[in-house]
Amino acid sequence: MGAIANQSNYEAEPATLTRREERQVVVASTVGTLFEWYDFFIYGSLAVFMSQVLFPPDNPTVSLLAALGALAVGFIIRPIGAVLFGYLGDKLGRKITFLTTVVMMGGATLLIGCLPTYETAGHLSWILLLTLRVIQGLAVGGEYGGAVIYVAEHCEPKRRGLLTGWIQITSSAGLILSLVVILITQASMSAEDFRHWGWRLPFILSIVMLAISIYVRAKLNESPVFTRMKQQKRLSRNPVKETFGQWRSLRLVLIALVGATAGMGSTYFTGQFYVMIFLQQAVQISQATVYQLLIIGFVIGAPTFVLFGWLSDRIGRKWLMMAGLFASALGYHAMFGALLSAGNPALAEAMKTTPVSIHADASGGSCDFGLQAALVSAHSDHKKVCVQAKKFLVSKGINFEYAAPLPGQPIAMSVGGVTVNGFDAKAYGEALAQAGYPSKADPARIDRVSIVAILILMTAVVAMIYGPVAAYLVELFPPRIRYTALSFPYHIGAGIFGGLVPFVATYLSQASGNIFGGLMYPVVVTAIVGVLGCLLLPNTRAEAVDHDPSY
Repeated sequence: MGAIANQSNYEAEPATLTRREERQVVVASTVGTLFEWYDFFIYGSLAVFMSQVLFPPDNPTVSLLAALGALAVGFIIRPIGAVLFGYLGDKLGRKITFLTTVVMMGGATLLIGCLPTYETAGHLSWILLLTLRVIQGLAVGGEYGGAVIYVAEHCEPKRRGLLTGWIQITSSAGLILSLVVILITQASMSAEDFRHWGWRLPFILSIVMLAISIYVRAKLNESPVFTRMKQQKRLSRNPVKETFGQWRSLRLVLIALVGATAGMGSTYFTGQFYVMIFLQQAVQISQATVYQLLIIGFVIGAPTFVLFGWLSDRIGRKWLMMAGLFASALGYHAMFGALLSAGNPALAEAMKTTPVSIHADASGGSCDFGLQAALVSAHSDHKKVCVQAKKFLVSKGINFEYAAPLPGQPIAMSVGGVTVNGFDAKAYGEALAQAGYPSKADPARIDRVSIVAILILMTAVVAMIYGPVAAYLVELFPPRIRYTALSFPYHIGAGIFGGLVPFVATYLSQASGNIFGGLMYPVVVTAIVGVLGCLLLPNTRAEAVDHDPSY
C-alpha cells in the first residue's frame, strides 16, 4: 500500500505518494473509523427506545436522562483510551491500534444488541450497558489519533488538511449511516415490534461492517514515519511520561485543549447530535421525519469537512477554526430558534402571542430541579409539583415565565386567560390546546427546505473547526509522542466537553424551563475557547511530519 522509501534523515519529507496510493491509505483508514463512529452513534440515536427497556420504567424523564448519561459515560472514558492506545501507538506502532480498537468497538456493539431488559434482569441490564459503553469509549479513544496520524504520516504537507479531512467526515458519515439503518429497520416492522425488540437489530447488524473493517485494516502496512523512527531508534521510551511529565509538551497539550478541542467538541455535538434531540423533544417533530431531514442535511453538508480541510492547506488552520468557534457562539440561538419556527410554526406563534405563566414561589426552592434529581429517580425533587409542571411543559416544547403565587396554591398555570390550579397533566393539556398550543408538529406545516438549509449551515459551521483540526494537531506535536499527545486533548474536548452536550443541554432545558436553555452550555464553551485560542494557539506550519522540533 505504501511505496515509501526509507530515509536516514529524520527531517526529510516522506516520498510523495501517487494519487492511487493516497486513495488506498485514506480509504483503508476511513473505513474502520466510519464503522466505529456508526457503532458509537447508533446508541445515541436509539437512546429514547433503550431508556424504555433497559432502565427503571417508573419515571420516563429520568430514564431518558439516564440513557443520555450512559451515552456521556462512553465519551468521558475516551481520554483514558487515548492515553492507553496513545502509549501503544507511540511504542508499538500505529497499525496494532487499528485492529485492537475496531475489534473492541465491534464486540461491544454486538453485545449491546443482546442485552437483557430491565424487566428480566433488573439493574443488571443497565450495569452491563454501562460496562459496554466503557469499552466503546476506550476503543474510540484509541481510534481517532491512529487514523489521522496514519494518513498524515503518509501524505505530503501541502495536502495534509485535504486528506485528513476525509477522516473528519467519517463522524458525520457514521451518524448518517446509523440513521439510515434505523429507518430501514423501522420500516420493516411495526412500531410496537421496534420498541420491544427491533431496536436491537442495528447493533447486531454491525457485525457485517466489523468483518469488513478487520479485513481492510489487516492489510495495512505500518506508518512510514513510525517505521523510520523505529529503525533509527528515535522512539520515546515512555510517551506518556514524556507527554505529561515535561512542561514543554504538557503546555502544548493544554493549549490544544483550551484553545481548540474543547470548543470543537461542544460545537460538533451541538450541531450534529443535540439538534436531533431538540427537533424531537422541543420542536415535537416525529422521529422518522427528523431522521429523514438530518440525513438530507448532513449528506449535503458533509463535504464541507473536506472543503475546509483543503482550505486550511491554502490559507492556514488557526484562524479558520477560530472563525468557526465564534460563528457557533454567536449563531446557535438564532439557528435553533429558526428550527423551531420552521418545524412547528403553530408552537412558535403560540409561545409568542399566548405565553404560559407558572404561578409559584421560584425563589423558595419549590421549583429547583437539582442535578442529583436528573440522575437518581428516588430523589425528592421529582415529587415537587412545580418540578413536575416544568418537566411537563418543556417536554411539550413550551417555554414559560414565573408569576406571583396564587393564594392557597403551591403551583398554578395560566395561559390564554385560563388558570389551572395545582398540577394535572390532562387539565394542563386541555388548557394549552384551547390556547392554540399543538400537541405535535403538523406535518403539513413543516418547512422541510428551511430545516435542511439550517442543518447544512450548522454542518458547515462545525466543519470550519473540525475539518482543519486533525492536520493542525498532527503538526503541533512531534512524532515520537504524537499519538499520545494528540489523542488526549482531542478526546478531552470531544469526549468530555462535547460528549456531555446532550445530557447537560437536556438537563439545563428542564431545569430552567426554557427549551433554549440548553444552548447556554455550548455557547459559553465556544466563546471562551475562541478567545483563548486567539491568544494562545500557535500557527502551525505544513512541514514534514518527520520533523521533531525543539518545542
